[in-house]
Amino acid sequence: MAILFTTSWSKDTGRWIPALKENLPDFEIVTYTRDGEPVDWDAIDYAIVWQPPPGILKQCKNLKAIFNMGAGVDGILANADLPENIPIVRLVDPCLTEGMVEYVVHWVLHFHRGFHVYRDYQAQNKWRPHWYPRPSDRRVGILGLGELGGACAKQLVQMGFDVAGWSRSQKNITGVDSFYGHDQFEPFLNRSQILVCLLPLTKETEGIIDKKALAALPEKSFLINAARGKHVVGDDLVAALDAGNPLAAALDVFDEEPLPADSPIWQHPKIIVTPHVASLTSPQTASAEIAKDIYLISEGKPPRHIVDMSRGY
Repeated sequence: MAILFTTSWSKDTGRWIPALKENLPDFEIVTYTRDGEPVDWDAIDYAIVWQPPPGILKQCKNLKAIFNMGAGVDGILANADLPENIPIVRLVDPCLTEGMVEYVVHWVLHFHRGFHVYRDYQAQNKWRPHWYPRPSDRRVGILGLGELGGACAKQLVQMGFDVAGWSRSQKNITGVDSFYGHDQFEPFLNRSQILVCLLPLTKETEGIIDKKALAALPEKSFLINAARGKHVVGDDLVAALDAGNPLAAALDVFDEEPLPADSPIWQHPKIIVTPHVASLTSPQTASAEIAKDIYLISEGKPPRHIVDMSRGY
């Protein structure tokens, strides 16, 4: 029994392989690189991948499942050489969820407390405290109430924030107002003083934060995007920031990554840039979750978190 492991994160291979061997001791772990040893494709039972090279998955004639090494599956679904009728399993990992909650809470508090203003005051040698509202008077809106968005929403509710979420279908999360569907999108934006994007990237959600959406936000709003760069129309955001609303944005993801050195986003005074680090996949905990699903399949049971190909997540 063999598992194919291939990733564009070549520097992480040294951490993943020991973790996979620890959690899947009965399997041979085959590491694929373009310049590596030839692979016995017929021996591959499972594939664990991130941005796999085109064509290699179709060579695995006995493949039972493909495991994506991250929460977002837009990259692998864009692969034109995916084999048909093979389940793709997205990663749901407690460590990944914890990291995203930390990132979102950090920037919500940053904007809620006005620390972006103190950064400017420091540059001016200015000592000036300012008032901020109670969390219950700050309305946070989360685009996407899946595994990550739902966890962030619950944590913010516990902290006392007025939280709402928007998703494709209605959700039932204690303390979170659920908006859903096209007709409720604008009302959701109208009440979101801090807008957090955690949507999956699909044809329907690409460019969802555009000029019209930004204009629907209340005055003195903020944007946090930790999903995908293509959710935001970059020129529209810069124009809105320059016009005065949103007041600021924290962006972890971009259309082109790494963000080019000559991008004006780097120097924009109202944009905070982080290099796609909102939450990093832990090889130790992720390998344990992948192993659970592989053993479920071995027992004739379906894996958890199968990607719905019709929805794109």
